Amino acid sequence: MTTSNPNWGDPHSINADLHCHSTVSDGTLAPDQLAARAAANGVQMWSLTDHDEVGGLEKASEAARAHGLLFVPGVEVSVTWSGKTLHIVGLRVGFKNSPLSEGLGQVRSGRRERALEMSHQLAKVGIDGVFEGALKYVGNPDLISRTHFARHLVERGVCTDIGDVFQRFLTPGKPGYVPHSWASLSQAVTWIRDSGGVAVIAHPGRYDLNELQMDELIRQFIELGGQGIEVVTGSHTVDQYRTFARRSLKHGLKASRGSDFHGPEESRVNLGELPPLPDGCVPIWDNWENVL
Repeated sequence: MTTSNPNWGDPHSINADLHCHSTVSDGTLAPDQLAARAAANGVQMWSLTDHDEVGGLEKASEAARAHGLLFVPGVEVSVTWSGKTLHIVGLRVGFKNSPLSEGLGQVRSGRRERALEMSHQLAKVGIDGVFEGALKYVGNPDLISRTHFARHLVERGVCTDIGDVFQRFLTPGKPGYVPHSWASLSQAVTWIRDSGGVAVIAHPGRYDLNELQMDELIRQFIELGGQGIEVVTGSHTVDQYRTFARRSLKHGLKASRGSDFHGPEESRVNLGELPPLPDGCVPIWDNWENVL
């Protein structure tokens, strides 16, 4: 199946989905399955943005080409900023032997140790063997995450769903939460830019930041060379679409759009089924015609 060519004369008309995850990080579908799903749902421009990993991009690119999709190589970088975990999406990144791929290796290095400590903490409250149980959900052992733990705890019947797991065990102050120091904001944006990519603040509505903190995050991000912010995403409410559309205009950031799809049974929004960007927003892809 192929999709129609995007209408570059009206960037808002392009069905772009620039944020999703495969089994290479914490998604449940392989890169080629995601490409097929995106094409079936009418996506024209698609990006795979696995957490701290670019290992799935080559297969994703091949599959996208087979389905007639414009492919945007991407990644979602975990960042520690002001004591909080945030995410920066990189789009149009160079991913082979690039500053980005080298930097991500550093970010991934502490995940196994954190996972073992999470399992140890959960054992203290009577839930044994969680690390081993989570491993069967892991496509890439270097990227074992809280989501893999959550899937195992749901399967065991400890919790009713993934949201319940996070609320009871895997957020700050809960027995299975172990903090980790990720990349700095400066490192993430610099790695993305030095690899030829465009940096975007991922799902800003998810972060526990007040107005002043959000303004400061955006100020620093722009100062470092960041260019975009996710406005329409599966992690946002309809009200947040409008809130972050206003912020994109206020700060001169381009607007991105992505489902943050992880799998058919877990995601609020399917690939390609988000509403368009609000009027007035400048799409992050508005000047990509010659590049893509």
